[in-house]
Amino acid sequence: MRDRRIVPVAVTADDGPAVGGGDTAARGNAASGARRGEASGDSPADTVHATGRRPPAVGRQIRRWRADRGLTLSRLAAASNLNVGYLSQIENDKASPSLAVLGLIADALDVPPAWFLMGDVPAPVVVRAAERPVTDGTLGRIEHVDGRGTRDVTIIEGTAQPGGRVGMHSHPGDEHHLVLSGRFRMTQGEHTVELGPGDYLRWDGAVPHEAEVIGDEEARLLIVRILPRD
Repeated sequence: MRDRRIVPVAVTADDGPAVGGGDTAARGNAASGARRGEASGDSPADTVHATGRRPPAVGRQIRRWRADRGLTLSRLAAASNLNVGYLSQIENDKASPSLAVLGLIADALDVPPAWFLMGDVPAPVVVRAAERPVTDGTLGRIEHVDGRGTRDVTIIEGTAQPGGRVGMHSHPGDEHHLVLSGRFRMTQGEHTVELGPGDYLRWDGAVPHEAEVIGDEEARLLIVRILPRD
């Protein structure tokens, strides 16, 4: 029986519409686009569009998600109706797939096609508990959980002794509170509530408010402040 799958060729990102892989017409369009580029033999490094920009290299991300899904090239070829050799060329950035072909591969791997276009992802920011900046506030000890490294949110953990209190104050942005241990009395305007471990409170930080520890044990409070954008 004749192999009807797409042959290994180079196809620019302008060939074919952006479609998914489950539709018969989509597979036909992808195959047609592949045949139109059969004679070029260009790799992404050699191909430059009229805009002067090179098509993105997607091979590493496709290979990553294929491995994550536990698929061999042969199994991915069967699922996407693409030729094994062509897939190998794509993964090694020796062929530039059309958007339609990317849709077939994405459908077979069950991921959005846009994930193939991601470049290097920066490492996450980690602040170890022992490395938190610490200050002494009116209420007590303040640990900056986020390491003071963010601009639009502040996360702090306050530890206060019995009788600890911070008087009326205000600041821009919403403020979220989660009681970790002990008990607090929180006041804003005419509203006063008492909170215990696990209780949550949210209010507008621009409205004057105050807090105090009640009871005879140390109390800890996690505070997340969402700062307004300029």
